[in-house]
Amino acid sequence: MSMPPRPGLLRAVFLLGLAAGCMTTTSPSPLIPPGRVALRSNGTPGPEPCPEEALKAMRYLRIGIGEGALIQLDLNQDRVPTVTLYDGPIESMLEEPLGQLGAGTRLYGHVWTGGPQVTIRYYSAQEIGRDEIPVCGVVRVSKGKMARRPDSPPDAAMLDFSTAGVWIVNAFR
Repeated sequence: MSMPPRPGLLRAVFLLGLAAGCMTTTSPSPLIPPGRVALRSNGTPGPEPCPEEALKAMRYLRIGIGEGALIQLDLNQDRVPTVTLYDGPIESMLEEPLGQLGAGTRLYGHVWTGGPQVTIRYYSAQEIGRDEIPVCGVVRVSKGKMARRPDSPPDAAMLDFSTAGVWIVNAFR
């Protein structure tokens, strides 16, 4: 007598298949697109579509477009009064659940500091002990709080906080 498949196993196989469909070999994370985003004249990243694999994964995880959650911006600078961000990869962490992703889930993305405000886009999420899955999210903070401090070095952006909000998007604009 054969056992019916377990729902958790089916979820893992589904998400692994999604992740395998969008892997690259030149990125620190297989789900983050390395260097393919065109920059605008002011140094901010240009438009970028959310991959269909990420849209499917977010639907499966019941994460709706426009939903948001509180995150720690940079796990290397957890809960410090001033965070210094550099262009390149970033690892953040959910402070609260987002859809079926629990608090503690890591978010992997990319930081751009060249514009008037810091831009952070997330391309994947990973719960502890699970595979990375594709997502599309951005950091948004109102009232200009993602603006670089005036005393920021030229190749970095200093911010006066270590937490922010991540918002799920269907495309990067």
